[in-house]
Amino acid sequence: MEGDTLRISQDHVWVRLDDEGGRLGISDFAAEALGKIIYVDLPEVGAEVKKGGPFATVESGKAQVELTSPVSGQVAKVNDRLAEEPDLINQDCFGKGWIALVAVKDSAEVEGLMTKAEYDLFVAGALEE
Repeated sequence: MEGDTLRISQDHVWVRLDDEGGRLGISDFAAEALGKIIYVDLPEVGAEVKKGGPFATVESGKAQVELTSPVSGQVAKVNDRLAEEPDLINQDCFGKGWIALVAVKDSAEVEGLMTKAEYDLFVAGALEE
């Protein structure tokens, strides 16, 4: 499932490019830290998102977190299944638990993000502090 197209921001939001655009979701580390996701506030289809700007909110028993987009673009599709099954994020954060599909404006923004291996090192370093 994880290939060279998966990139993750320091804000724990991933993007994976495919034929449709860039799928966005939260990392395994973020999903685990939040605990069981009980609600996802999805972005509107057609909405413009900016790199570093908010695009969705997830809520767990522990916290409500506003997610920041790792890329700029227009929301082409949202994962409607999350309305009924928000814990899909906990079950399969890099697959069925994706949040939004964005038509990415600049693929260079994706290249500037961490690979999964780099992200795992980043998280391990943060945990040691």
